[in-house]
Amino acid sequence: MNLDRSRSLQGTDRLARGIGWLGIGIGIFQLLSPRSVTRSLGVEGSEGLVRTCGTRGLVTGIGALTEDPKPALWAKAAGDVLDLAALSFLLTDRDHPKQGSVKLAMGLVGASALATLYCARAQTERHSYQGGRTPDYSGRSGFPRGVERARGAAAGSGLSLRPAALPSPARSPGPRIPASTSRPTSTNYIRGSDYDY
Repeated sequence: MNLDRSRSLQGTDRLARGIGWLGIGIGIFQLLSPRSVTRSLGVEGSEGLVRTCGTRGLVTGIGALTEDPKPALWAKAAGDVLDLAALSFLLTDRDHPKQGSVKLAMGLVGASALATLYCARAQTERHSYQGGRTPDYSGRSGFPRGVERARGAAAGSGLSLRPAALPSPARSPGPRIPASTSRPTSTNYIRGSDYDY
């Protein structure tokens, strides 16, 4: 049987997968080409930090693709906040040569942080019932107007509670087959089958 699980995914599930794949892609790029990142931001010599960020993005991206993406999403959101803090520190230097690139990077990381925070919060709220306290329904009976009011309500509605009578065999259409008291003599007779009269 082929079960298409993508049809049962909700909007936040799809968003979590998108965030996961995006994190994996950016993480691989940061791991394989850290110099292009440092050159575009004007922070040459920080390739080790870029590789660390790439590893974090790869791990949280893979975690966002799992059955329970909440921990990875919260970790990615925290990492995005740290990235924003580091990028804003670069803007304190008014003579920084790549301020435009830093501002663009801050905008992209900020959008990623907002989307990740929204998704993490939505996933946490959606699954909070499963890990939370079970509601107490002991005070509910299932009868909103009370048991005494519900008792006999069907009888007072004028509806007949007795099942409809089955048609008489004498009046049923079709040919009459005489009842046989002899048992089948075929070698294919199986006790308990449809032919066991």
